[in-house]
Amino acid sequence: MAGSPYVPDAKKYDPEDFERVDGEPADPEPGSWGMQPDGTFLPPESTPSVPRDVFVDWPGQLPYRDPATYSLNATAEAFYPIVVNTSHTWQAVYDWDGRRYMLHYGGGNRWNVYDITDPRDLVVVDEETLPWSGPSFGAVTIQWNERLGKHIAIQANETPRYFLQGRVANKWTDPTVEGQLLGWEGLRGFRVFEVNGPTPRDWTLLTEVSTDPNHGPDEIQEGNGVLDLPVYYGDRYLFVATAPDNTFTNQPYRTTLWAAGHAAYDVSDPARPVHLSTWWVPGTRVGEEADSPYLAGNARWNNKTSWFGSRMGIFMPRSVESGWRYGYAAQGGQGFFVLDVSDPANIHHVGWCDLPVSVAGTEGDNVDTTQVEETGYVYVSGYPMNTDCYEPAKEIYQVDVSDPTQPRVVRTLPRPLPPAEAPFTDWAQRRGSFGPKRSGYFINTGTPHGGVIPYAFYAAGLQVFDVRDPEDPKVGAYFVPPMGLKDDDDLAAPVHGIFVEWDRNLIWVFANHGIYAVSTPLLGEPLVGLPVAD
Repeated sequence: MAGSPYVPDAKKYDPEDFERVDGEPADPEPGSWGMQPDGTFLPPESTPSVPRDVFVDWPGQLPYRDPATYSLNATAEAFYPIVVNTSHTWQAVYDWDGRRYMLHYGGGNRWNVYDITDPRDLVVVDEETLPWSGPSFGAVTIQWNERLGKHIAIQANETPRYFLQGRVANKWTDPTVEGQLLGWEGLRGFRVFEVNGPTPRDWTLLTEVSTDPNHGPDEIQEGNGVLDLPVYYGDRYLFVATAPDNTFTNQPYRTTLWAAGHAAYDVSDPARPVHLSTWWVPGTRVGEEADSPYLAGNARWNNKTSWFGSRMGIFMPRSVESGWRYGYAAQGGQGFFVLDVSDPANIHHVGWCDLPVSVAGTEGDNVDTTQVEETGYVYVSGYPMNTDCYEPAKEIYQVDVSDPTQPRVVRTLPRPLPPAEAPFTDWAQRRGSFGPKRSGYFINTGTPHGGVIPYAFYAAGLQVFDVRDPEDPKVGAYFVPPMGLKDDDDLAAPVHGIFVEWDRNLIWVFANHGIYAVSTPLLGEPLVGLPVAD
């Protein structure tokens, strides 16, 4: 019950409960982190990775699940108590036959479809829970292909990333993990569909493509398949994050074997994609260690904790076909890379900068490119993986890429703070994770508004940054929903995602207890119905 004493359905953190391995970060000394006399929170400098169902107690946390809602310059236009998955979901928004639809899915086997033409009157039009024995429902990009005159869906499929046999994998302590991952029998690659109606029941499978160049869909393949969201704008080129074979295994992270780079495909004929090139960070493949400048001197190498390689596809503000030249790659503990993707048959990197060490948690996951064409800045972030802020702060770094050969971190966005009326002085005290997740995706509809960047921020809900003056960024709006509305809510991810309809001035907020449609004057008046084309 909201406001009741905090009794999570999980055990408290005790270092003795978990087997340690050489090189893993040690638990920080008590007193070296936590709430400070001035009401600020000092994060640990480093921590080991802790399973998400383990909670860390420290003085100053709320002893209950906070039932309050906090907002600044933002309004909840609607709320729907619909939960597809409590820890992470994906969304795709598309127009069909005069209506606007949202595909909402997560967990690998669950999807819903909503009619959101009127965002204040969402209608569930279809829903499905798939058997675990069949193909998983991975991250999907749905785009209108002008040349073909139809929508095309491209869906990622990958090896298990975290769980094996119902428990968190740890290859450093469990000798069975490697064999289970190497022998996994599913598709490691992507599927291409023709979209013939508003729900996945109306899709026609055109092809399955393995990212392993030497093994087909009917064989046990190598590599990890395609991670998260395929980058496809509806024209000729597709970019995916992948480790294509079993040489890409210089990966410190405990639950996976592979570290991914990026591959490009020509999908002019969606039924017959053609592989064009693959790029990876030197040192990712076995045998490259001695010659890699990205391993030598890297404090994360062999720490058994950092994630190496991509988690998402290449980030761009618009397509290569439209004339855009550069892709931005957040490669976890390997740093931030600027890639020349103007010729997808020859992806190569032209610039690199390291990111500050921030272990545990994911150090480089998301790149927001909505401001780069106007300002020359991108915004790079990882996200928290331990609960209760038991890890270094996950910052959002403003990176100057105006010279693509010399990218550099110039500042961090300010730490969001709660309002004066809140019964705490830092969002960390609210329990659960706190920090940036992602700022939506390239599939957000419409054209981004200059100077505005929304982020999902876990326990701090939706945070909207005002970067109209890039030299003086600030929080311009926020909407922070209550916690504890459901007995089984996932406190590791109170708000795990957002989807931005730039063309209707709406931000969809996905919490562990439901869905909010949020407006803010920073975007403008929200619109109902299909937007009018410019």
